[in-house]
Amino acid sequence: MHSIDERTAMLALLLRQDARWSVIADEAMESGSAISVLQNRLGHDTLFPDLVDEAPEVIQAQKMIASCRSEGTQVLSFLDPDYPSQLRDIHEMPPLVFARGQLQPDTRAIAVVGSRKASEHGLRMAYSIASRLGSMKVTVVSGLAEGVDAAAHRAALDCGGRTVAVIGTGINRHYPRQHKELQDEVAHRGLLLSQFLPDAPPTKASFPMRNAVMSGYAAATIVVEAGEHSGARIQARYALQHGRPLIFPQELLRNQWAREFAERPGVHVVENMEQMMTTVEERIHDAATTAADITAHVSLTKEEAFAW
Repeated sequence: MHSIDERTAMLALLLRQDARWSVIADEAMESGSAISVLQNRLGHDTLFPDLVDEAPEVIQAQKMIASCRSEGTQVLSFLDPDYPSQLRDIHEMPPLVFARGQLQPDTRAIAVVGSRKASEHGLRMAYSIASRLGSMKVTVVSGLAEGVDAAAHRAALDCGGRTVAVIGTGINRHYPRQHKELQDEVAHRGLLLSQFLPDAPPTKASFPMRNAVMSGYAAATIVVEAGEHSGARIQARYALQHGRPLIFPQELLRNQWAREFAERPGVHVVENMEQMMTTVEERIHDAATTAADITAHVSLTKEEAFAW
């Protein structure tokens, strides 16, 4: 018998120089065991389990997991029952995630994303949307970036709601640095989630990967404000690829990308807050619950409905 568990084996696989996440996930899913995949990669058979247990990458993985636990970080492979089940539905499923905070099913979760260089109008809109979602007991998911993301997290926290930050760095990093307090508060009161090794720095590739996971985690994505070159377009594309509804205000139609997306199935262009919350209610109903559970939370006055 091996002394290592599945998550240790999965991390050891990801630490190997020949690691390709998608291939590792496919092989582990097919065999039902990361230990089996690691054993095959190392060229060992079950007659010599100690050779697997003593492999350098296994020892490194054990130390990393022990360090994570000492810092309050959970390490979950997709083979673990506590792994976010909605991520198993997407092609970009991370074989392993690092989580700090409260893990919950979060079937009632909506991603709120937008430009890092958001206008004052966009920031107000993001705060207002996230506040309404929080009052509906809908989890607000975002990426902890400047601009819209930060406004969405802040609003959810301010109204006593739940928020999940899916980040593009290792979970021990604070990026951007000015969001350290916000990141720590999200981890304390909600959930911080990363698919990268704990001390991994930000890279050009890590943020699109983060967007894929954010889209997969949420039942739908709301794009608040995003220009022609905004990274939020990546999230919008992933949402449609994942079969998740995409919602955005009609003012985004000034952008070519939004006009093109508006023609696709699963895209909802809304005129005001009332219409947006009604659309969210329908999507939450489709994904996880009944409309009766949240009808009481979406009754807006005329002034609220048009006050972004």
